[in-house]
Amino acid sequence: MHEFPEPDPSASPCIKVCVLDSEQMCIGCGRLLQEIADWSQMSPAERAAVNDRAAARLRSRERR
Repeated sequence: MHEFPEPDPSASPCIKVCVLDSEQMCIGCGRLLQEIADWSQMSPAERAAVNDRAAARLRSRERR
C-alpha cells in the first residue's frame, strides 16, 4: 500500500484558468489580483492563509 504525502497548504492553487472577474478575483483559483501579485514574496504561512481565503471565495461563488 502506498502512502501519499499530505498536500502542501502553501502550494500555489493555480489551475491555469487565469481569468479575473469584476471583483479582481481569479475564477480559476479564487485569489485576488493583489494576492497573486504578492505571492512570490509571501511566507508559507501567508500563502496557506491566502489559500484558505481563496477556497472560501470559490465556495461562496458556487452558492450564488
